Amino acid sequence: MSSLRFRHVHLDFHTSENIPHVGAGFEASQFQAALRRGGVDSITVFAKCHHGWHYHATTAGVQHPTLAFDLLSAQREAASAIDVRTPVYISAGLDERLAKLHGGWLRRLKDGSVPWAGSLLEPGFHELCMNTPYLDVLVAQAHETTKLHGEHGVFFDIVSPRACWCSQCVKTLIDAGQDPRNDQHVNDLARRVYLNYVARINDAVHGARQGVNIFHNGGHIPRGDAALAAANPNHLELESLPTGGWGYDHFPLSIAYARHLRRSDGSPKPCLGMTGKFHKSWGEFGGYKHPNALRYEAAAAIAQGAGVSVGDQLHPSGRMDIATYNLIGVAFHDVRTKEPWVRNARVLAEIAVLSVEACESDATKKSHLGALSDLGALSDEGAVRMLLDGHLLFDVVDAQDDWSPYRLLVLPDAVSLDAASAERIRSFVAHGGKIFATGTSLMLEGRLIVDVGCRDAGENSFDPDYIRPLQPLAPWGEASFVVYAKGRNLVATGGTVLAHRNEPYFNRDLLHFCSHLHTPPSGRDGGPVIVQGPAGIICAHPLFATYQEQGTQALRDLALTCIRRLLGSTIITVDMPSAARVFFARQEAEKRDIVHLLYAPIMVRGTIHGKPIQVIEDLVPLHQIALSVARAHKPSSVSLQPQGIVLAKPWADGRVNVIIPRIDGHQMVVMAD
Repeated sequence: MSSLRFRHVHLDFHTSENIPHVGAGFEASQFQAALRRGGVDSITVFAKCHHGWHYHATTAGVQHPTLAFDLLSAQREAASAIDVRTPVYISAGLDERLAKLHGGWLRRLKDGSVPWAGSLLEPGFHELCMNTPYLDVLVAQAHETTKLHGEHGVFFDIVSPRACWCSQCVKTLIDAGQDPRNDQHVNDLARRVYLNYVARINDAVHGARQGVNIFHNGGHIPRGDAALAAANPNHLELESLPTGGWGYDHFPLSIAYARHLRRSDGSPKPCLGMTGKFHKSWGEFGGYKHPNALRYEAAAAIAQGAGVSVGDQLHPSGRMDIATYNLIGVAFHDVRTKEPWVRNARVLAEIAVLSVEACESDATKKSHLGALSDLGALSDEGAVRMLLDGHLLFDVVDAQDDWSPYRLLVLPDAVSLDAASAERIRSFVAHGGKIFATGTSLMLEGRLIVDVGCRDAGENSFDPDYIRPLQPLAPWGEASFVVYAKGRNLVATGGTVLAHRNEPYFNRDLLHFCSHLHTPPSGRDGGPVIVQGPAGIICAHPLFATYQEQGTQALRDLALTCIRRLLGSTIITVDMPSAARVFFARQEAEKRDIVHLLYAPIMVRGTIHGKPIQVIEDLVPLHQIALSVARAHKPSSVSLQPQGIVLAKPWADGRVNVIIPRIDGHQMVVMAD
């Protein structure tokens, strides 16, 4: 976080030409009062919006037709006077003004429609293709805006590799001897077009101001793609609106990978976690989440190594909404008091999750570039959710990362291995690491690549299936647990069998079915489904995707039992509900470790785009929480921060054991060397 501030606002201002007197209500003092009320130290302000209008004097574009002055300059001057930074925003992928003037520049899907709105008769924005002359216009706008206003950085929005079937892209493919009916050819072109866009925009920005921060926002940081990661050379902003359909476990997956990406000089890329003040999603006027929700989201961001960016939408009048900055101020007051214990902190982990997305081959991806297969998305998300529920410390990694700091490598469900990654896994095991793999993740060319005490004998036909652990699983005891997925047939070859398949009588179909959902277990032993060998443990079923999709706690706890069996003792044990979240960080310069404990009950209230809206209202306190932390040395002090409360520090067998009297949403436990 050395080059980014912690308390940031992303101030959307997408304003139609049909709105009169835009900016007429702007007053520098009112703008400053809102920023002070919110405790804001950095705010992204708009140079150009999705409608295609600029909010400053421009020769490379067109100023908003009902804006009578240079609003951007006025905002920047007002912010600078109170030491608030002002990176500027340029809508890159959307420009409705140019979309109406140049229909040939529009990005097209296979059916001829235009993302986002669809046809030109529907209300909404229409996306432009970077393989058209539009890119030349955008480059000129980027250079001018950066030269005039880009002192603190430039944010480009709605940009990523986008498969396109516009006339220019079809012509480019045919001229190169490729086939626009071949999705892979289209995706490859989309990638080249995007990287060309990045190179030209970055050159334009740095040609105007050398070394200025640039961020290209596509809503997702792809895992396992070094070239796309390098498109953002300085920092990352991780868009993740919990209420907008993302949910509260989306950001932990995103940051668990992004926080160990590196700049060209080898230093970590600072990250901002981008949430919003909205009840629903971007562009919602009059929608407010509960202040406790924003307090929790801000605490979760700083606990996981990021700063906080809160999305807002400026009213067309140019006046800031004070209710919004009262809301933001509650969260940012907390962040300000906690900054000394999160600045330059390195988040620690003992488990690495090898991302399915990072390892997916082109053949397994959907036809639009960069999207995971359904199983892959569920597997990555399910693995993160399980480990969060289990209060285990993890990073998400790709096949090129250094795995040596980790004790355990988790391969969720459907990791695609090649010869190089298989050899890296063998080396990890040879140096003492352990593996927990599910589904087909440990296979290459039909065979398991390390000794997990069994061999794979192909896919099993039962779906759903039943797993019966050989040891009772608390709190259910001895039972056969349904799993709504096909598994593999495993044949033990000397390993320890931990669970067997209890085969159903038959699969449900037209000719034979039983009861409402599926056929019960028959009692037939279908062979082992979880086996431990020298290299680790394998489970025949895709437990992670199943948990993400079905939420079956028994399968989660079965997987966590296997993981803990491999780890033995863990760095942290804590007596908190599964919905609580635990993170661990090190401030090397201050010679101290920080445990972050977070808890808030998450509720579902309504839907957006067919997905549940997750909300937080109450920060229900937890009392008398037992925490145990493994440390190489006895700490000189243990304290609760930022309260400054010193705790007794019982020390036994290399562990600090303390009782936390009360947790209200977020508590930091600081152990000094």
